[in-house]
Amino acid sequence: MELQEKIPVPIFTEVDRDVFLRDIYPERRPALLRGVNLGPCLERWTVEYLGQKGGDRKVKIHVSTVPQMDFLHKNFVYKTLPFNEFVKRASETKHSDFFLCEEPADLSKQFPDLADDFHIPHFFDPDQFFSSVFRISSCGLQLWTHYDVMDNMLAQVTGKKRVVLYSPQDALHLYLSGDKSEVLDIDEPDLKRFSEFVKARRYECVLEPGDLLFIPALWFHNTLALQFGVGVNVFWRHLPADSYDRKDPYGNKDPVAAARALQALERALVALDELPAEYKDFYGRRMIQRIQKRAYCESLSGDKQEACDTTLPSILFTNPG
Repeated sequence: MELQEKIPVPIFTEVDRDVFLRDIYPERRPALLRGVNLGPCLERWTVEYLGQKGGDRKVKIHVSTVPQMDFLHKNFVYKTLPFNEFVKRASETKHSDFFLCEEPADLSKQFPDLADDFHIPHFFDPDQFFSSVFRISSCGLQLWTHYDVMDNMLAQVTGKKRVVLYSPQDALHLYLSGDKSEVLDIDEPDLKRFSEFVKARRYECVLEPGDLLFIPALWFHNTLALQFGVGVNVFWRHLPADSYDRKDPYGNKDPVAAARALQALERALVALDELPAEYKDFYGRRMIQRIQKRAYCESLSGDKQEACDTTLPSILFTNPG
């Protein structure tokens, strides 16, 4: 019996800029695009070709003794290898003592020869572009569930990769620690610790060479390499440029306004700690109701807003007494 229903990510073919901006982008939901021209990388990016073009440039990588990467408990260390050796070892069917995952690298800046092989889809305006990140994964490697604050196009060039996604509206069921979920094993979760996780709607797809997955900002995603694979993440700004932290090199920090709001919440929680338990409970409930009405209910319309005004998520109001 499956714990969560698997909702397939919709597949679109023959997508150009007009179709993307009219039919896909406004929906703010994941979409798998097939048949988009990604350039000669689909034929060229063999292990030998990558090693030759990348040469002995030093790259920083994650090294772990297990394939399920865990950023919460840091079950990996950082190592530095020549790029050609890294690609060779990552592509091996059997590793001597570890699995490998790439460290984020700007494809256009660090590997310009390889960047020429990859054609970035022209779905967004050039001034929205933030970065293109090289992804090279060993077979079996799984990355933790997390969200990004920018729109993301994940291009699969070689190999196959499973991607599981969760809506931002299911954030309360994902047991967040920052931008990451504490539920490390999404296929066999510990339901004694994470009982609410089964309520999260699970969207799933398998990327094949040439596929392009649109992951809107704030959508949670977890990737599992079914084969040794090479891909490219392309990030675009969804909000105006000044909404983001200018000192954020990887584009994964919360927008400036959101960061301020979270900091204010932490100060409010510290203030609540000065009250007796029953007062803390009462004013905590008032805070939750205010946040829900202001940040969520007012974004709805008609009957949905009225229902939202009178209904609060049960997860927030479980009475411990």
